[in-house]
Amino acid sequence: MPATPHAEHVGSLLRPPELLRARQARESGELSAQELAELADEAALAAIELQRQAGIEVFTDGEMRRQTWLAGLLESLGGVSPVPLPSTEWWRGDGEPVPPEETSWDMVVATGKLTQKTNLTAVEAAFLARHAPGPYKITMVSCSMGSLLWRPDLSAATYPSPADLLRDLVELRIEEIRGLIAQGVRWIQLDSLAYDFVIDAGFRARVLGPDAPDGKALLDAAVAVDAEQVRAAKALDPGVTVALHLCRGNNRSAWSAKGGYDPVAERLFGEVPVDRFLLEYDTERAGGFEPLRFVPEGTAVVLGLVSSKVPVLESQDELRRRIDEAAKFVPMENLAISPQCGFASTVRGNLLTVDEERRKLELVVETARMVWG
Repeated sequence: MPATPHAEHVGSLLRPPELLRARQARESGELSAQELAELADEAALAAIELQRQAGIEVFTDGEMRRQTWLAGLLESLGGVSPVPLPSTEWWRGDGEPVPPEETSWDMVVATGKLTQKTNLTAVEAAFLARHAPGPYKITMVSCSMGSLLWRPDLSAATYPSPADLLRDLVELRIEEIRGLIAQGVRWIQLDSLAYDFVIDAGFRARVLGPDAPDGKALLDAAVAVDAEQVRAAKALDPGVTVALHLCRGNNRSAWSAKGGYDPVAERLFGEVPVDRFLLEYDTERAGGFEPLRFVPEGTAVVLGLVSSKVPVLESQDELRRRIDEAAKFVPMENLAISPQCGFASTVRGNLLTVDEERRKLELVVETARMVWG
């Protein structure tokens, strides 16, 4: 798979205030599902136009229909029940804590056999096929995040272990991918924080609890699940582009994990056969570029050098210097640039304006043109 395009964005974009108000009205029963869907369509059209104006060449709908990036687990599955969010601490900047009420969202766990309740990505794909002015991609949470759905007190009667749950979840996800490819989707991006459980032991303990499996077991499971999803997509259509995005958390301009890719690089890059890795690299929290030496020949690495968390624009000279550093480990033609994550991984979004978001995307595009032509 060629490394182009050299400018990309991860997926989510800021929701307009009227869509946020509409969501609240829907929750209180003041707005119908159809009315909310129409407003989400309008917001998605505006998101597509923003990307076009910025020069982005691979489009998303901005994830306007989703509550969080975890919608594929939290909103689309049956066989789950609501539970309080696990204890996850979030920080801004170098470590300023963020109040829990600002970063909370609704969580679920498996209490019965998992089913596909709604197919949100099929709706997104149909919309993008009609309205995107160029290639488009569908972003979806990877099954490697499925361990979040398992709790021994609530799930064990149906799924004795997280591995049993993942087996059903992978089958559902592969069937979803099958449907997307049948719709004509040619680009699929899997999103996962599962590798952060290996990279950052503190993050693992906070989210999964003191009885969580060790890092090796979690890495084994994540690599196996992600590789299976990729192989299934490629078996259905060898020409489909499959990508994997990793970050250190992205919620209201806050982060939740830190650490370089070293503990996961050899197995992640060597065993998960994607066409593109989209990797956070906007701060020192993600470490250096040395782990990229394990990236196979011909695989693209999209460097998340531009922060979606803060409005200040990065220095283009500094961005070009860092791309040159990464090129010591991955050929320049197989590199690209992006923000480190989306602008609204949760519905409330990061602390930027839409104009600042646009300028960030323009910076990505302009830098790519200067580097790659």
